[in-house]
Amino acid sequence: MDNNKIMIVGTGNVGASIAFALINQRSAVNEIILTDIIAKDAEGEAMDLRDALAVSPSYVKIKNGTYKDAKDCDIVVITAGANQKPGETRIDLLAKNVNILKGMIDQIMASGFDGILLIVTNPMDVLTYYAMKFSGLPAEKVIGSGTVLDSARLRSRIASYLNINPKSVHAHQIGEHGDTELTLWSLADIGGQKITELLDRKVRNDISDFVKNEAYDIIEKKGATYYGIADCVTQIINCILNDEMRVLAVSSYDQFSDASFGFPSVVGRQGVVRRLDLKLSEHEGVELQKSINALKKAIKSVKY
Repeated sequence: MDNNKIMIVGTGNVGASIAFALINQRSAVNEIILTDIIAKDAEGEAMDLRDALAVSPSYVKIKNGTYKDAKDCDIVVITAGANQKPGETRIDLLAKNVNILKGMIDQIMASGFDGILLIVTNPMDVLTYYAMKFSGLPAEKVIGSGTVLDSARLRSRIASYLNINPKSVHAHQIGEHGDTELTLWSLADIGGQKITELLDRKVRNDISDFVKNEAYDIIEKKGATYYGIADCVTQIINCILNDEMRVLAVSSYDQFSDASFGFPSVVGRQGVVRRLDLKLSEHEGVELQKSINALKKAIKSVKY
């Protein structure tokens, strides 16, 4: 397609923040279409964002539209769905959001869309799996935001302990974007030095717990999380459109386990080019399998 045109479905806090993040970076995106079940909300967001173009670093065409506009989009980003409430887990959202997702995917595919689906709505891994099933698109073209945000939280937390720039920390959260995710401590490093040699087990456990639970803390304090995920989704979009072939812990389909989950993968113009073949420790392998099992149980629980 190569129009560098994207659609954002859902103009709540997350969708609007993604659009705002895109126009405030030197993004590869040329055009943004906003759509929402409340059409005037999408229209209002488009108007507000256009007002920023006179001073923003990028010039991007921005308009509100309908699912029919997905036809010539390179990426459709799905943020719409029921919101996670305080005290509610991402999996609690499952039944509501799979049904909402099916309605959206049916309309997107009816437009003739043949680009990449990027799923952000929670529970994101399960919805990524079902987006692939509902759309009929090849697995590599259906991507979830995965544990990209969780990995960013991880790197920031490690960096604060070691007084180093987070961009110099190479570490990933993997598995479910949620309660069963885990840290790949055995492969985490700074310039080749293992982080397990720099931080003791207690500190590492504290960091892992913080990363896993920070979203709940933010939701309790301000009702929702959206700035962090917006920048992470912007990174994924730019990675795809620029064919950057970067390693990101996106959620994608794993044929062996028949589930979608976050795992370091090479991402480019075709979507997920390949998932890395990493040698996990025995403990990490067991914990990842537990995470996959939780996701498979959630997948099988869905009635639609």
